[in-house]
Amino acid sequence: MSAVTFNSRTPQSSVNQGFSSSEWLTNPSGTQSSVTLSRRGRLARTLVVLSLTVVMAAGFAARSGAGNHVSNAPSFVNVVVPGGATLWSIAAAYGDGDITSMVEAIREANNLTGYDIAAGARLRIPTQ
Repeated sequence: MSAVTFNSRTPQSSVNQGFSSSEWLTNPSGTQSSVTLSRRGRLARTLVVLSLTVVMAAGFAARSGAGNHVSNAPSFVNVVVPGGATLWSIAAAYGDGDITSMVEAIREANNLTGYDIAAGARLRIPTQ
């Protein structure tokens, strides 16, 4: 047979002793009391909450498309053709560099089959 001895003192538990300052504690009488955090504990809690907030804000910003977004869609300027203007003169006025490629870009943007344009016509001029 084995003998069992009982100690009249309340046994100390080693579970969660490292966190006992921030959790509810049960007194030996059975009532609960709160324990305030030390200055170091409050600082640690604040830093954890702040870092989680920054990570969540960055995640939401990334999901919503915030930030630098480069659009590949071409932009256009709408122009009314003045009397006596040619496709070449309009390309020279709005383009800088190779005028021939600007003429072709204007033709493509406006679905023109030839090089003739009428006065008063509206043209979309691609910007660079």
